[in-house]
Amino acid sequence: MSDGPTVGLFEGIGIELEYMLVDRDRLDVLPIADRVLAAAAGEIVGDVEFEDISWSNELVLHVIELKTTGPARNLAGLAAAFDRHLGRVRELAAPLGGRLMSGAMHPWMDPLRQTRLWPHGYGPVYEAFNRIFDCRGHGWSNLQSLHINLPFDGDEEFGRLHAAIRLVLPLLPALAASSPIMDGKRSGIMDNRLVAYGKNCARLPRVSGLVIPEPVFDIAAYHAHILEPIYTDLRPLDAEGIVSHEWVNARGAIARFDRNTIEIRVIDMQECPSADLAVAAAVVTVLKMLVAERWGTWEEQKSWPTERLARLYTLAVNDGEAALIDDAEFLAAFGWRDALPCPAGQLWRHIIREALAGPKSDLHDYTAELETIIRHGSLARRIDRALGAEFTPETLTSVYRRICEQLDAGRMFIP
Repeated sequence: MSDGPTVGLFEGIGIELEYMLVDRDRLDVLPIADRVLAAAAGEIVGDVEFEDISWSNELVLHVIELKTTGPARNLAGLAAAFDRHLGRVRELAAPLGGRLMSGAMHPWMDPLRQTRLWPHGYGPVYEAFNRIFDCRGHGWSNLQSLHINLPFDGDEEFGRLHAAIRLVLPLLPALAASSPIMDGKRSGIMDNRLVAYGKNCARLPRVSGLVIPEPVFDIAAYHAHILEPIYTDLRPLDAEGIVSHEWVNARGAIARFDRNTIEIRVIDMQECPSADLAVAAAVVTVLKMLVAERWGTWEEQKSWPTERLARLYTLAVNDGEAALIDDAEFLAAFGWRDALPCPAGQLWRHIIREALAGPKSDLHDYTAELETIIRHGSLARRIDRALGAEFTPETLTSVYRRICEQLDAGRMFIP
């Protein structure tokens, strides 16, 4: 979301989608993002801004980001807008031997051998990250995510939004996991991206914490208890303060006070924009229900310890929608009163059913996509199923070629 007039809680939304550029035939990562952006702008740039959707570079040269130009009022029509711009990116990548791949991780990328950092405009920042954290690992160079930016106006809106987001974060991998394959192998984990994400700041653990943010609910406390400790730890390694800014915070949701938003970062990329926007609609809808105190008070929401939420988050990272939630109080925070344990996918079905019974919202525009996810499982589960019990490199390539084709067609992947 761009700088501009203050936008209140749920009065706007910013969406960012990250895509891989890969070789058209082999599907290996292809570091041509600078050339694609240059083809669009007429010169090498980090951003190309259009009226509705903007394009930008990322840390590595094989990733290009598409994002809303400023806050959108709602999610209606955004999937079609992203599809249109992807078509243009596709046209510019084709003469360079490239095509687009969706999903949260490239399934066989070797980051130690294939990582190429963006060398242009923003290069010094990326070089500082590389010097401090070594960006050649999966945790930096092979992570594609959907970011949702939600605005707030003042302390109370910040506190209510932060409390709701902390509660929802443990459920996000159950809906959106899409990275069951890493290094060409099945790990048994549904969201390998988030495993890698949680380790990418291991040198300075306070940069990412437990991924679930600490229970702070006003702006001053956030600075004191989250940002300042990060800056303190960075100081010996970043004397010039190149990366000592609020965006270095690597929790699963981070406050962006430069634009008065909270950015949610733990959502894996899906196979096509309509699936991404369906996930975003579900997330925003449940956040609205929590902020409206549908199932419990703000005071109750603020009381959750980070460690307790982090345990549930880890369950969902490992098992996706099959994660068994055994915390009755957590389930009750979303209105679940039935049998324990509850599979995380079943809890999402319950939440979506309750939301669809209410007033029309963005969720109603994406019911078909959400039904696909609930019925057939997360994209990670569908990829895993398509690969079969044992798979060869040829099978893996074939499945991910289908993923690319579904992105080209704007359709969901069902084995």
